[in-house]
Amino acid sequence: MNRVTLAIVIFFGTALALYWQVQSKRGETELTVDVSSRPDYIADNLKSVEYNELGLVNSRVSAKHMEHYEEDNMTYFTDPIYLVYPEQGQAQWQLQSTKGTMNKGSGKVILENNVIIKAIDSQEPIQSIETSYLELDLNTMIMTSDKDIYITGSDFLIQGVGLYADLNAESVKLTSQVQGTYSTH
Repeated sequence: MNRVTLAIVIFFGTALALYWQVQSKRGETELTVDVSSRPDYIADNLKSVEYNELGLVNSRVSAKHMEHYEEDNMTYFTDPIYLVYPEQGQAQWQLQSTKGTMNKGSGKVILENNVIIKAIDSQEPIQSIETSYLELDLNTMIMTSDKDIYITGSDFLIQGVGLYADLNAESVKLTSQVQGTYSTH
């Protein structure tokens, strides 16, 4: 056996020993999967209706994708669309965004990214509200935000920072840096 053949045999022997060592270590390590990070259920093209204690519709939600985590009582939505029903019982507002989170225990909904709130009735003074972040309490029907807000009506445009809206009382208030433009036809 010459030196070249001996070197090749030693090289391949070392490679085989290292490969065997890696494979045996890989087999010894237990596969641990954290099942607590998995959703309890998932739904695509979701449509859901929530009722209040009187049996009246409180809200409707549809979403492209939904994941619910029972332990945290949290639901995560992709492209959610909410129809909210204040005390009068008729849907007055449609809320949509690209991302949504709902805490079922507290009744709070958080909408993020391209949040658009549209009036259902074309005769409403406020036709749309746009922002990047919004919190809605489904129990009190109060919407809040601390981000830039753009409100559009039939003859006006108002912008500001921060929002407080009580859907039951039908009141909307911008909290700071309010500017408006009014035009007549």
